[in-house]
Amino acid sequence: MRIANSPSRQKFFAGLLFSIGIFLAGCWSVSGTAEAQQAPAVRVFEGARLITGNGDAPIADAVFVVANGRFTAVGRRGQVNVPAGAARVDLTGKTVMPAIIDAHKHLAANRDELIDQLQHLAYYGIGVAMSLGQDPGDLAFQVRAETIPDAARLRTAGRGITGPEPGRTDIPYWITSEEQGRMAVRELADKKVDIVKIWVDDRDHTVTKLSPALYTAVIDEAHKHNLRTIAHIFTLEDAKGVLRAGIDYFAHSVRDKDIDDEFLNMMKARPNMIVDPNLPDRGVKVDRNWLRDSVTPEEFQKLQAQSKDDPKAQEFFGIQSRNLARLNASSIRIALGTDGNIPWAAHEEMADMVASKMTPAQVIVAATRNSAMLVGLKDVGTVEKGKSADFLVLDANPL
Repeated sequence: MRIANSPSRQKFFAGLLFSIGIFLAGCWSVSGTAEAQQAPAVRVFEGARLITGNGDAPIADAVFVVANGRFTAVGRRGQVNVPAGAARVDLTGKTVMPAIIDAHKHLAANRDELIDQLQHLAYYGIGVAMSLGQDPGDLAFQVRAETIPDAARLRTAGRGITGPEPGRTDIPYWITSEEQGRMAVRELADKKVDIVKIWVDDRDHTVTKLSPALYTAVIDEAHKHNLRTIAHIFTLEDAKGVLRAGIDYFAHSVRDKDIDDEFLNMMKARPNMIVDPNLPDRGVKVDRNWLRDSVTPEEFQKLQAQSKDDPKAQEFFGIQSRNLARLNASSIRIALGTDGNIPWAAHEEMADMVASKMTPAQVIVAATRNSAMLVGLKDVGTVEKGKSADFLVLDANPL
């Protein structure tokens, strides 16, 4: 079990502050090498309020047992058999929840920088991050196979697929024919990507986006190779188009207008659909004092200055916020993703999800269980017997 304790104050949901400790199965912290050799084989954590991540009511005065990096028993005190000789950890007054999973990142192509980013993500409570479509070469796949001290696990889509986008990154496959799209998918299948990412976006009328014929071929070829697909879209029209083509997930929700009944019914017809809404900046001035202790004074001042009231941004956020609220109210499964490489972005994303009429409990499910489903991992996302012991210890109750 890897332990990376973070003493800094964190922002969670609508302004809730807490201290966070992250426990990740796999290895020990860098400073704990000697400790790891003497660590007990079994640990019992007891007394916390436990949010399992599956949407059930929290377990008060919980007890869970961790052995060999896995949960071996979970329940209320008095209902769990504690192995003889187990080391006990008293978490009375704390809240435990699964580690956060960020299903939409874009991370570095340099090894040292990538590992630094993954360690920063873990510092802010992220147990798994999926890099979506801008990973050249073999680095991301090599790191995916490793267990890195104090770092989030990595999953990758490798190189995504889009139409030609002059002036933008050329890491994704730029395709102009169906055969090029199918060849790209076959290469991705050979690399064993975790998901196939497509962009269907004309970048404000500056490039030619993937046509229905092209993205249909890509999705079809991916499914032939038992690969799931996820789409970056902008417009309602394109969202409907990729749904008709069989897309599995969305890496953004609709951003040009409010969704309509037709789209909602199409989504309801896909019970396995997951949406990572990836909300934009809310356009309101926020207090980021919760970051003060974890960044340099210069960085903090810059972050504070960037936060300001912006009516245009508020309007853009409003469209996506209303769309998220409607999807969530219709029981469409929501996940968490933040785009870019900001390590603490998940906390503001979760606050924005609450501002979009999701309850804190729903947001936790989105950021844990649902995101694990989107990433394609079955051993994380909830605190339950048999799963990897990746969890957070919080000073406050996020519910």
